[in-house]
Amino acid sequence: MLDSRHAKACRPNMPNRLAHETSPYLQQHADNPVDWYPWGEEALRRARDEDKPILLSVGYSACHWCHVMAHESFEDPEIAARMNRDFVNIKVDREERPDIDQIYQHAHHMLSQRATGGWPLTMFLSPDQKPFFGGTYFPKSARYNLPGFGDLLDRIARAYREQAQAIAAQNEELTGLMQRAVAPAAEPARSVDRAPVDAALTELSRMFDSQNGGFGGAPKFPHPAELEL
Repeated sequence: MLDSRHAKACRPNMPNRLAHETSPYLQQHADNPVDWYPWGEEALRRARDEDKPILLSVGYSACHWCHVMAHESFEDPEIAARMNRDFVNIKVDREERPDIDQIYQHAHHMLSQRATGGWPLTMFLSPDQKPFFGGTYFPKSARYNLPGFGDLLDRIARAYREQAQAIAAQNEELTGLMQRAVAPAAEPARSVDRAPVDAALTELSRMFDSQNGGFGGAPKFPHPAELEL
């Protein structure tokens, strides 16, 4: 049974904390039954104090699949109840906090081994903000070769409770990989040649879907920089 705070958060038409934000995208989620927090110390402290995983959702106003996932899952009282029971839920506008988006897009790439990410970005973090699982759009019920969001929430919550050591070890490994990826080179490059561009073109050609268009498999998102290259 949910406690009174969570029951209140799940009551329809009860604005959550996002009602006080300046971002129009965050305000669009102010009437969700999800107990959303904006990114900040209040949410991070609660995750630490209650030893709860963080569910981080990053999107922006013009993102079609962000609105689809919001309508399917974040407006659903049953899904919201699971989110409020097992997670500290944080909503981020990527146009307001591109720094957070960049960090967790990079983490998603390393965790999933996919060349592309996208929005909505859905990441599950330990209370110290280290990501241990993530994806982009998840449907409410399983389809598109993706798990249903409600079932995924239950699996992630159970894994966090039962596989804490494995998650901590993965977090340390991922942190090391990310630190090495952003570490400055020992010496600055002394010349520029076409090799990196040619390598990028070769990889993009391999990933290109000549039948349906775009790069990789579904869900696909347009990446202007890749198309321009």
